[in-house]
Amino acid sequence: METWTREDWETTLKESPIAAYYLYTPMCGTCAVASKMVEVIHTMKPELPIGKADLNYVQSIARNYEIESVPCLLIQKDGIITDKIYAFRSVPYLLEKIS
Repeated sequence: METWTREDWETTLKESPIAAYYLYTPMCGTCAVASKMVEVIHTMKPELPIGKADLNYVQSIARNYEIESVPCLLIQKDGIITDKIYAFRSVPYLLEKIS
């Protein structure tokens, strides 16, 4: 999974019918668990564009999308944010939300 900038995310919004952007902070314990779940999804669905970013470096994303906490998974379909997931319940749950 690649680290994306805001520009990478905006390009993906325009070019991909479905994509996800995983936002985290490095000192967050819950984020460490969520990161592993997102990595599993990326391995299972390599064709799905999934990027990640340390929210400390993309603060404008936090403001624009009104991110309330981390971890956060933004899911877009056809350029529209359909989900902001904060509770990473399980890999099957995340796959269902993305599909």
